[in-house]
Amino acid sequence: MKKINKTKNPFLIFLPFLVLYIVYVVICHTNGGYGDESRYLIYSRYMIDGHLPYTNLDFDHLGNGPGYSILLMPFTYFHLPIIVIHLLNALLYYFSVILVFKNSITFISFKRAISLSIFWACYANSFNYMGKILPEIFSSFLICLLMFSVINAFTTEKPQKYIYLSGFVFGFLALTKPVFGYVMLCMLIFSFIFWVLKRDIKVRRMTLLILIIALATTTPYLVHSYKETGRFFYWSSLGGNNLYWATEPDEFEYGSWFPAPGMPVDPATEQTHLPNFKEQVRAKHAKDFEEINKYKGTAQDDAYKRMAIKNISEHPAKFLQNCMSNIGRLLFNFPYSYKIQSPYTLLRLPLNGIIVVFALICLIPTLKNWKKIIFPIRFMILLALIYLGGSILGSAETRMFTLVVPIILIWIAFVLQHCVRINLGKWGDEL
Repeated sequence: MKKINKTKNPFLIFLPFLVLYIVYVVICHTNGGYGDESRYLIYSRYMIDGHLPYTNLDFDHLGNGPGYSILLMPFTYFHLPIIVIHLLNALLYYFSVILVFKNSITFISFKRAISLSIFWACYANSFNYMGKILPEIFSSFLICLLMFSVINAFTTEKPQKYIYLSGFVFGFLALTKPVFGYVMLCMLIFSFIFWVLKRDIKVRRMTLLILIIALATTTPYLVHSYKETGRFFYWSSLGGNNLYWATEPDEFEYGSWFPAPGMPVDPATEQTHLPNFKEQVRAKHAKDFEEINKYKGTAQDDAYKRMAIKNISEHPAKFLQNCMSNIGRLLFNFPYSYKIQSPYTLLRLPLNGIIVVFALICLIPTLKNWKKIIFPIRFMILLALIYLGGSILGSAETRMFTLVVPIILIWIAFVLQHCVRINLGKWGDEL
């Protein structure tokens, strides 16, 4: 039996971070009523009773996929205390740190893999969701697990189990975050075209198989959504709402999302925005919502999209400006419409600023050495690019960027290790 080197066992190395996360959760957890927390809990209870969202009279739209609520089902079934779900976040994030290490150690040095994993372990933006019953931490874990399975699928001699695992995890990610369903479809179309053009390449066949398995994983839910809406590949009916706010043409609004006029506003939003922001939003969008509120469910989603298309066609320059604001919110949580400035924004500048600087450094070497980059990383880069590109066109927030930070870190680490040579010697040594 091979002796385990405990000094290099990632479960032991990163164990102090698990303790840190548990302490943080105990101190900072919510009571289950923050933002969309109650919706995920209610969805899980409905599924225990044999109902999927939208089949119950309390809902008239497909608010989100069932992925995260499926994870919550054991906790709601046994009526466990809310804090147990928060502690699950701590455990999942700890596992995501270990997966980042395992993903990177295959192609960079041990010390660099440790440094990269510690950066993710201390990534402050993730802490915003660790004490909340929201799918962000679970989605980050799924991203890291997907990367682990994809890397192994294309680097091991017996990849079958990793191919199936990759497909299942990608599919479950789409069920958790509907936007990844559309990412999956885009990648499936690209993969099929490349496979048709060059069928003899094994990598393309494996990629296509992973994406087909991912689609198969989502099929039961897609069948359900088709029965309820009559539409194919319909993961959520909230896309139009998101797009509407991203296209708002008002000079003093920057594409950030708001609850529709008349909807209850989360207390956290009340505290961080200007005192009269609800009245201003209501006044500026009253005419639009008078029309939108004539409809329910998918018809309302269509009404949002009609308004969004109208805004883009009449104010294309403002839409581009909102897209630039989306990039700012993705990276630095700024700017938001009607929001009070907070010193916490300054903490995001160096954090994501470091990632942006290194990403820019790695951009040209990546383009020049694209075929030298191992295929699993190219697969994940494409996934992240499609996802971020789609997010920029909607109403974006920092939490959306946080999900793919592990992919970006792994990409940067690989390029710096294999495609970039940095000389820190004294100037003039070569003279």
